[in-house]
Amino acid sequence: MRKKKDLEEKRNMQLEFESELLKTQIEVQEQTMQTIASDLHDNIGQLLSLTALTLSSINLEEPQKLDKKISESIDLVNSSIKELRGLAKLMNGEFIVQTGLGKAIKQEIDRLKKIGTYKIKVKNELLDFEISSPNKDLIVLRLLQEIINNIIKHAQASHIEIEVFIINDLLNLIVKDNGIGFDYEAAKTKNKGIGLSSIHNRIKMIDGKINIQSKQNNGTITKIEIPYP
Repeated sequence: MRKKKDLEEKRNMQLEFESELLKTQIEVQEQTMQTIASDLHDNIGQLLSLTALTLSSINLEEPQKLDKKISESIDLVNSSIKELRGLAKLMNGEFIVQTGLGKAIKQEIDRLKKIGTYKIKVKNELLDFEISSPNKDLIVLRLLQEIINNIIKHAQASHIEIEVFIINDLLNLIVKDNGIGFDYEAAKTKNKGIGLSSIHNRIKMIDGKINIQSKQNNGTITKIEIPYP
């Protein structure tokens, strides 16, 4: 009976992990689609509108301005093509498995840079890292997305530092901001809409540890440590 109970508990734990993993995959895909929608509307849409405006302003009776406006239009079209290529990479649902965690993290940071609101300092030592753990990688990526979204929504920060590296078979992810901070213990108890419960659950699923240091008006430091042999 004890053996049967142990097997049942293991089976339930595996089902819970698979369920959480599926939820994480869906959330990563939703985040990706939000990024694509935002870029199409705010960036590519604007570039194409400027292209149309430039072309419509061409006056064949002013040949001295013709070359300049055509050149500007070509530059705008080339910028649009470049942006579309970037979106095509994001639309590949398996990009994290194919490109590795380091490059997936770089894509998230590039997305953050596009906002233009923050001074960003990055140390990403996983860009050329060949070993991967797809399930863990997906969860780590989602954790980073949640932390970044919390900073955007709540922190009122101007500087963000992101550091990721592996040492002694441990993956370390450190995110710092200079925002307004928050009362971590109170937020952990009440879970005031910043997803702390979800973050802690996911860390626990992959046997990781998390340490959040935050003081009001003194920024936040989030340190995550995950076994990654």
